[in-house]
Order: sequence, then C-alpha cells, then structure tokens
Amino acid sequence: MTFAPDRRSMEAAIANAMDAVPRGEGGPFGACLVHQGEILACDHNTVLSQHDATCHAEINAIRRASKSLGRYDLSDCVMYSTTEPCPMCFSAIHWARIPVLVFGTRIADVQALGFNELTLSNDQIRQLGGSPVQIIGDFMRDECLILLQRWQAQNTPVY
Repeated sequence: MTFAPDRRSMEAAIANAMDAVPRGEGGPFGACLVHQGEILACDHNTVLSQHDATCHAEINAIRRASKSLGRYDLSDCVMYSTTEPCPMCFSAIHWARIPVLVFGTRIADVQALGFNELTLSNDQIRQLGGSPVQIIGDFMRDECLILLQRWQAQNTPVY
C-alpha cells in the first residue's frame, strides 16, 4: 500500500523549525510525528542550546511523542522531517518502529551548508540494515530549501 504524504504535517515541521531559526538553538531542521492523522509531536533541533549532539528534531519529536503516548513503540505514527534524517535519527525511527518517513531536502543539501553529515542516505541504511521503514523523499522540497536558505542567511554556526 502506498502512503500519501500530508502537506499540513510537513508545513507544521517547517513552521516549527522556521520559528526556531532566529533563536539559533540548533539548525534549520524540524520534525513532526503524526498519530492517527493528528500531529502528536513537533520539534526542532536544539543541539546548540542544549549542548547535546543528540538533540536533533527527529529525536526530540520521538521523545515527546513517546512520553505523550507512554510507550516507545510508535508503529502507528508517521515521521515528517524537513531534511533527510542523519543515521542516528534514521536508526531511532527504525527502533521506534515508525513505519513511514517523509522528508524534504537531502543530506547533500545540508552538507553543502557545512554541516558535519555522514554521506549514507536513508535508502542505503534501510537496505544495509534490512529496515522496513517506507521512505518518501523530496516532499515539499522547495519549501524545505527556503528553510535552509533562511538559516544560511543568518550566519549561525554549523556543527
């Protein structure tokens, strides 16, 4: 069965990240977890403000959603991320049993901004590790690129 991504959910991830960009908390990245068609948790990167390299938008959203539902198993949720998740975040998506990942821009896009990215795509990780996560990339790519451009214009540190 093919999953049809929802613009409203990606727009919420973009808005969350866009609101955080001026504060310089951790990068131009947003993520939302959708549960039964409703946004359950939306967050952004807080690596710089929390002084914690694991505070990526996807991890923050997973933590928030798991706490809200009282469980680690998020197999009835969908992850929306403004940028293709890094290997750490893709692993967390896999371990949380999130069946569908939708993202906007790609790892290469943020690598071009100077972020210290590993060059493993989510497709490669999925194939190498045998993950069942369905990946839908380049969703609302142009809107997500605007987020990256806003970040770049601000001249905030990359990590």
